[in-house]
Formats: sequence, structure tokens, C-alpha cells
Amino acid sequence: MSDMSLRFEIDGMSCAGCAGRAERALQAMPGQTAASVNLASETGLVMLTDADAADIRETLRGAGYPAREDMIVLDIADMSCASCSARVEKALRAVPGVLEASVNLATETAQITVLRGSATAADLAHVATNTGYAATPRRNEASAPASEQAKQTDALRNVQIAAVLTLPVFILEMGGHLYPPFHHWVMATIGMQTSWTLQFFLTTLVLLWPGRVFFAKGLPLLAKRTPDMNSLVALGSLSAWGYSTVSLFFPDLLPAGAQNVYFEAAAVIVTLILLGRWMEARAKGRTGAAVRKLVGLQAKTARVDRDGQVLELPIEQVRVGDVLHLRPGEKFAVDGLVESGRSYVDESMITGEPLPVEKNPGATVVAGTLNGQGTMTYRATSVGRDTMLARIIAMVEQAQGAKLPVQALADRVVLIFVPAVILIALLAILGWLTFGPDPRLAHALVAGVSVLIIACPCAMGLATPTSIMVGTGRAAGMGVLFRKGDALQRLEDTQIVAFDKTGTLTMGKPQLTALEATGGFDSDTVLRVAASVESQSEHPIARAIEQAAVDKGLSLDTVRDFSAISGFGVRAIVDGKAVLIGADRLMQREGIDITTLQASATPLAAKGQTPFYVAINGTAAGLLTVADPIKPGARETVIRLHAAGLKVAMITGDNAATAQAIAADLGIDHVEAEVLPEGKSEAVVRLQDTFGPVAFVGDGINDAPALAIADAGIAIGTGTDIAIESGDVVLASGNPAGVLNALDVSRRTMRNIRQNLFWAFAYNVALIPVAAGLFYPLLGWQLSPMLGAGAMALSSVFVLTNALRLRRIPALSTPGDAS
Repeated sequence: MSDMSLRFEIDGMSCAGCAGRAERALQAMPGQTAASVNLASETGLVMLTDADAADIRETLRGAGYPAREDMIVLDIADMSCASCSARVEKALRAVPGVLEASVNLATETAQITVLRGSATAADLAHVATNTGYAATPRRNEASAPASEQAKQTDALRNVQIAAVLTLPVFILEMGGHLYPPFHHWVMATIGMQTSWTLQFFLTTLVLLWPGRVFFAKGLPLLAKRTPDMNSLVALGSLSAWGYSTVSLFFPDLLPAGAQNVYFEAAAVIVTLILLGRWMEARAKGRTGAAVRKLVGLQAKTARVDRDGQVLELPIEQVRVGDVLHLRPGEKFAVDGLVESGRSYVDESMITGEPLPVEKNPGATVVAGTLNGQGTMTYRATSVGRDTMLARIIAMVEQAQGAKLPVQALADRVVLIFVPAVILIALLAILGWLTFGPDPRLAHALVAGVSVLIIACPCAMGLATPTSIMVGTGRAAGMGVLFRKGDALQRLEDTQIVAFDKTGTLTMGKPQLTALEATGGFDSDTVLRVAASVESQSEHPIARAIEQAAVDKGLSLDTVRDFSAISGFGVRAIVDGKAVLIGADRLMQREGIDITTLQASATPLAAKGQTPFYVAINGTAAGLLTVADPIKPGARETVIRLHAAGLKVAMITGDNAATAQAIAADLGIDHVEAEVLPEGKSEAVVRLQDTFGPVAFVGDGINDAPALAIADAGIAIGTGTDIAIESGDVVLASGNPAGVLNALDVSRRTMRNIRQNLFWAFAYNVALIPVAAGLFYPLLGWQLSPMLGAGAMALSSVFVLTNALRLRRIPALSTPGDAS
């Protein structure tokens, strides 16, 4: 690499000391000759010799001041095979400042990650365009390209024109072979010379009109020594046309007996390949249906309260804090909180859960979901790209543009595939000219053209991205969002699924599950006193006790002298009475006899309920037990994971007895209990060492490190934003059964990809020798260029059709078990 300066933005610097540390880290990086950091502009400038953007990223990450990164999306036109996408990708990766580049043939897009400030979208589009494929920056990343229908229309029109022009050529030349009297009739009426001349004019029209794309794209790339599929078709059809033209107008230039025309081969080749492209365009349109469906969920307008007037405004004009009015049957335009009204809302399009959800004042609502019969007002909390629906669309598009490790072999092959095919075609021609029977030149032409046509690597390029598109799109319809496409492959390798407990397997909202009074106190008194004291505490268990009192309609008493006893419980004065609430160790420390209550507490604790004792004026007054209810579907999820051959683990900070009780209830194999928040990632590493690849499922802030370190991190979408950002897969609903859907989609999609890759490779390996004529001496096989064109088109259609089967993956719902 020659010396090159690279400027980029740096995050996290707040003082000159920060800038100095970042600068020293860059100056110590191998492969650079000079480095400086500017705190005011928050930028770095490095003179590179052997280092690249990835080295800068890792160096700054290690220093604690990460480089800012941008994701740029380009729409790329006219790519027709895997070698096209591979060539564009290679050019983009060579751009200074580019960290990653992934070109997707199926979506006709490029996703490029760059160091912010090092390269613009326009720069990258220019680089891609210079490789021979017009590229434009995607202005709105949350919408599918609007030109898909136009592409299909153009492809159909080209097929129709080519078919109308090709049909007379095919009938004139092949009709006599299929029905000999027809040949005699042609000879007796217009004659062979006129027949060939008509075929020449019609075939020339086919090549210059609907078939011009192959020459306009393929020949310049061939001149640059970077041939693609268009080059193969151009060479093949032009060879057949050129040989036929010489036979027609300059027959003396050819050896005796070699005068023949193959106009029908040239015309039919172009027509069949155009037919294949039209069928591909239709199938590609269906592969992107999931994103278009999500985009279609977005409301176009909203009724907004502005200065006391309700105005119908485009959703682009809605601002955070606006109050919006919603009629029955309308969609929510943005994310928000219900201000007034009550209704049931269909959230299935986001979460995959079929049952409508009741919404009351204070409840959250999500853009794109459908209101039931109630009238509501709600206050906007997220608008535009910040809404959950917009983020889901961005996630799905990013996952659909990803490249899986399994595709690496195909990528390496296609870069050398087209030049190798041209070489094989030349060797076939030389072989036939040297060793073939007469007419040698005609046989050589058929062999060369057949190899060029049949070996187009379209199917190779479509094998992986189409399956990813359809699989992740179907998953999104189930409420399973693959943030990273490569999670499809990593999830398939999972040996054990580890769940966080609170908020993942359980509801995350403790509830009072049992209440027993003693010592002459009644249960309402015990609950009222306990709730009064706990109203002063911030603990989630305190909220459960207080809520139970509210639900029973009990009024709370005045509390004074409240204090928490660390590790034991709380004390306070309520209506002049001294109240103690805590575990058995608190009562034992205070010398309060709880023998009669412990007999009831022991079996409850064994069921995973946590017991607390209440003492009033030094006398045991009652027993309270609190439990976090297990989520509906959790048991069935564990059963089905076992049936799929997977182990199940639970990682929790709860005490071992409670954790073991819940694990026994759910049928969980392995428990990591009493784990501190910072220890969850270590627990995941222990599971990896013991069982192999781990999928971790969690929802809280403290789950983020474990989600990041797991082989596949699955975040509960109802959890915190940081957990969602750390996950590879997001379950839009809080139902743990979503893990089953994620695993099923992963396994089916990977199986589909392998089927496609096998077909694409096996097809070429099997038919190139046949096309070259290797079997002619033994079996008399020589493949017609027309059959080769048809087979080539069908191979791509097969791959696309196979991928589209993933649209029918059933959702694996689980019945809500009684918990």
C-alpha cells in the first residue's frame, strides 16, 4: 500500500487528555508514519503505509475512544450474476476508510460500513459505477427500491419483443427438423438463401433491440478483462451470429461442408435468458415482500392536536410531544403513550402475537399497529426513524444484506469463475478443431457457445442472499427480528439455550402469592400494615405487597421512622406500633418466634416463592410470600427445545433454592444461580466451555454483556434498549416461544442455502463437461446452445423458487401454560 492519509471522526473524547491518549495509541499503531488527533473537531488524521481502516478501528477501541462509523447503502443497477456483485464488492472494499462492504445480488444493494468522515456515499457510488454498474446512494433506508415493478415491466417487454422476433427464426430453421415436409415446402417456396436472409435480419434485431443489454454491459467489461455473465452471453450469441453471417454472405471463407447457420441458436439463447431474467425479477420481487409489507404498515397521515385544533397532517410533520387522536380501526402513526380512552389493539404485525392487547391510559402504543373499536388520544414519544416500526424495517434490511460464512466459498469461486469458463470454452473449441469429426468448425462453435451459455454463475450469486431475504422476512412476520444476518448460521450451531430468569422466563413483576395471619391478627390488618411500611421502600417486592393492598381496597396508614436493615428487611412505626418485615434471619435476630409460620413457609419456598415475615410489637403477626410468575409458554418452550435436541440453562441472581425450584418446575437442565450482574457473561463462557455454542436470551441492562459474548444473543424486545442493541436477534414480543421460531427459521434457512449452493455448483460441474463435448466420443452427447440457455435460466429460477418456499415456514406458537 502506498502512503495515504485518512481522516475520520472519533467518539468519547472530552478533554485534551483524551485526545492525547487517542493520538498516542494511533502513533503506536504499526503501519503508519504520522498520526494526529484534533479535540475541537473530534477527528483523527493518520498517514498510512501498511495499516488500514480496520486497524484504526481496533486501535481506537482498545484505547477507549472508538472511531465513529456510518452505514451507507447504495442501490446498484444491472448486476446479473455473482461475478458482478463480487467485482463491485472488491472495488468498494479497496476504498480507504471502508471497514466492511457487502453487495447483495438479490436486493441489488451494497451495505458499506465506513469510518465516519473518511468516505461519502457519493464517493462510494462513484467507485461502484466505475466498475460498470450504475450506483446511487439510498436516500431513504427504510423503504424498498421503488423501481422493482418497473424492472419487471421492462423485463417482460424485452421477453415479448424477443419472442415475437425469434419465433419465425425458430420455425424456419427447426420446423424442418421436426416436420420434414415443412422443410421441403420452405425450399420450394422462398428457398434456403431467402430463409437464411430472413433469419439474419430477425436475429440481428433480437440482438440489437431486446438483447442489446448483453453487449452494452458485457463487451466493455470484456475489454477491461473483467468479464461477467453479460460477457458470456454476448460472446456466445455473437459467435453464433457471426459464424452464421459468414456462412450466409461469405461462404467461400469457410471449409467445404462447414457452411451452416445458427441464427436460431443466437436468437433463442437471448430470448431464453431474457425469459429467465424476467422470471428472476418476479421471484426477486416476492423475496422482498416482507420489507414492503412492513413499509406498508406505516400510516401516511395523523390527526394531530395543534393549538386546540385537530389537523390531519403527514406523519413527517408529527413531533415528539404532539397529542394525536385516533378513531376505531385506524393505525397508530407513531410510537406513544395513551392519554385517554380504552381499546384493544392488534399488535400482531409487530410482535407476531395474534390476540389483541388492551390499552388504557399510560400504556405504550407502537406505530403501525391497528386500533380496535375504541377512540383514543395518545402522546407521541418517538417519530420518524426512531419508531419501533422504522427500527424493525432497518433491522430486517440490514440482516437481508448480510453475508454468511457459508457464502465465503461461493464468493471465492465466482471471482475466477467467468475467466475460467472463457478459458474452458477456448479449450473446447481448440479440442474440436484438432480432434473433432467433420464439420470440425461447426462442432467447435456449438461446443464453445454451449460452454459460454450454460456456465453463467447466476444461481451461485442468488443461492445465499435470496434464502436470507426470504428467511429473515418470514421471521419478521413472526415477530423474530434478525439484527445481524450471520446470526442465522450461528444460531443453527447452538447446543444449549441459556435464559435469564427475571423478565425472560418470568413476568419480571413480583406478585403476592400467599398471606397467612397469626397471633390474633387478621389477614387484612397484616397486609395493610405491611403495605404501609413497604410503600416507603424502592424494592420491586415492596411494590408487589403495596399493589396487593391496593387491589383489595385497603387504605394505607401513616408511617414514621422507616429504616432498611441491609440484608435482613425493614422496620418502621405504623400507628404507634413497631413493625418488622423481613426474612427468617431477621426474626431470629430479634428473638421473635415464627415456628408456627415456618411450617407453612417451607413448602411454599420449595415452589420458588420467597417468604417474608411480619412482626408487630415483637409478636409474629403473619407470613407473606412473593413470587415472580412464570410466563405463559415458558414450560412448553423448554419442552420443545429438548425435543429439538438442545440443552436448556437458566442464569439468575436469585438464591439457589428459588432458582432450583423454578428450574425443576420448568424442566431446565442446568442452573447458574446467585450470579452477580457482572458475572452473567462469565456464566455464558462456562456454558460454552462445557456444552459448546450458546444462545443466550435476556432482556435487562445487566444482560447486555452476556448477549454480546454469546454465540447468538437473543434479546427480548419488551426489554431495555441496550439489551436490544446488544442482541443478534430480537423477539418483538416478550413470549419466550419466540426462541423456537428463531431456531426453526435458522435451521430451515441454512438447509435451504445449502440446497441452493449444492444445486448451483453441481449444475455447473455436471453440465460444463457435457457442453464442452467430453462425452461425445463415448455417448454421442453434444449439448445444443439453445438447451444450454434454457438450462441456465432454469437453474436460477430453481434457486429462487426453492428460497421462496421459506415463506411458508409455520410459526411455532406455544399454548399458555398455567403459571
